[in-house]
Amino acid sequence: MGARPRLALPGFLVVLILAVVFHPVALAQSAWEEDGWLRTSLAQERLDAGDEFGCYGMPGLSWQNDPGAVAQACRTYIEERINASKWGVSPLSSFSPATLTMADHSKMASQGFTVHGDMTGLEDSAWHNASDVPTDLWEWYNLGRRGGSLEKGIASLDALQSEVEAGGLVNMYWIGRVNDATVRHDGDVLDYLDQTPGIWLTTWGEVWSSWSGKRCYEFTHEMNESENGSVLTFESLLTEACQAVSDHRPWNVPLTWILDVEGVEVRSVSSAEGDTILPSIEGEKNTMEGWWQQSDGRLVLSVVNGHQVKIALNGSNVEHDVLAQAEFFNNHSAAVTVAGHETTDLFKWSKRFVDDTDVRFTWLVQPRPADGQDAWIPYAVVGIGVFTTFLMLGVLGREGLGPWSGLAGQETLHNEDQPPLKKRSLDADEEA
Repeated sequence: MGARPRLALPGFLVVLILAVVFHPVALAQSAWEEDGWLRTSLAQERLDAGDEFGCYGMPGLSWQNDPGAVAQACRTYIEERINASKWGVSPLSSFSPATLTMADHSKMASQGFTVHGDMTGLEDSAWHNASDVPTDLWEWYNLGRRGGSLEKGIASLDALQSEVEAGGLVNMYWIGRVNDATVRHDGDVLDYLDQTPGIWLTTWGEVWSSWSGKRCYEFTHEMNESENGSVLTFESLLTEACQAVSDHRPWNVPLTWILDVEGVEVRSVSSAEGDTILPSIEGEKNTMEGWWQQSDGRLVLSVVNGHQVKIALNGSNVEHDVLAQAEFFNNHSAAVTVAGHETTDLFKWSKRFVDDTDVRFTWLVQPRPADGQDAWIPYAVVGIGVFTTFLMLGVLGREGLGPWSGLAGQETLHNEDQPPLKKRSLDADEEA
C-alpha cells in the first residue's frame, strides 16, 4: 500500500512541470501590468457614451504561436475589469495580424471574438469597399480598413468624405501615443463626422451585432382603436435564432424598422408596460432606442429585440405595414467606426474625446509590458521548475521509483562489477 504514493509522486511532478511549460496564459501574467483606468469611472463613462472594449494582444503571448491563448487571456483581462459594451458583457472585437490562417481565426472565434481586423489578409472580407457587404460569419475575420487614420497630418478629409458618400461601413484607425509622444488628432475630420447627416457613429461589435440581428426577421404587430386615435403594438421578437449565429451570441442592440402608417401623425411611442417613453432620435448618430417620423410620413423605429412598444397615432382605422429593416441604425446611409489600436492607457488615449465629439471608439486594449528588469521572471520560473523537477526525478529514479527507476538497476549492476571496498581492504591486510 505504501508504494502507491511513491509511484504517484513522479507522475504528479511531470504533470506539474508540463502545466507550467505548456500553459502560456499563466506564465505570461508576470510579463504585463494592467491598465488601472479600466476599473474606474472614466471607463464607465466611455461605456455609457457608447464606446467598446476589444482585444489587441497580450504581452508574453504570441498571435503566431498560439492565437487561442492570446484570445483567451485577452478576453479574461477585459471581462475581469469592465463590460465590453453597454449592450454586452463579453468582447466581440479583436485585432489580429495578417499572418494567421483561417484555422487560427477559428480559434479566436471559439473565445467569442467574431470581428477580426482590420486587415488580416484572408481571401474573404467584409467592408473593404462600399459593396463588400458580408454574407457569412467568417467574412468578419477580415474587416477592412477604410477612411484612413484620425491622426493629424495623415488623415485625409477628402478621402474620408469620398468613402462616406460611397456608403457601407467606413472603418478608420487611431493610435493615441507612440512611446511617450502624444499623437494629435485631426479636428476637421471629427467636425465632419459630427456635423454631416446620415452617418451612424458606431463600433465594431455594434455593427456585427446589428448585422447578425438582421439575419433573424421575426416580429409581431397589432392595431387597436383607442379613445384618442389608434395604438399600434409592435415587437421585434427575441428568439433563439436571433440570439445565436453559428453559436456566437451577438449583443442585443437596437435594430431599426421602417413602418408605413399612411402618413398619420405619431403622437408617442412607449414601452408596452407604459413606464418608459421612447425619445425622438431624429438626427441621432449613436446607437439607442427611439423613433422619429420622416417627411413622407413613414415611422423610423429603433428597438431592441424583445422590447414590445405601443405606438400612439392621431387617427382612426389606420392601415399599416412593416416595410423593412434599415441597413444601418436610424436609417443612415453610412456607418463609421474608429479602432483605437494598442490602447495600453485608456486615460491618455481617450481624454481628448470625452466631451468634444459623438464619434465612437472601439478601444483595442492590451496591458502594458512589464518593466525590463522583470522580463526575466517568466524564464527564471520555467528554468528553476525544469531543473528542480528533473533533479527530483533523478533522485527518485536512483531509489527505483518513477519513470527513471532504471537508474537504480544500472547503479546496482555497476556496483556488482566492482569488488567490495571493505573486502579489498581486508585482503590488503592479509597480504601484509
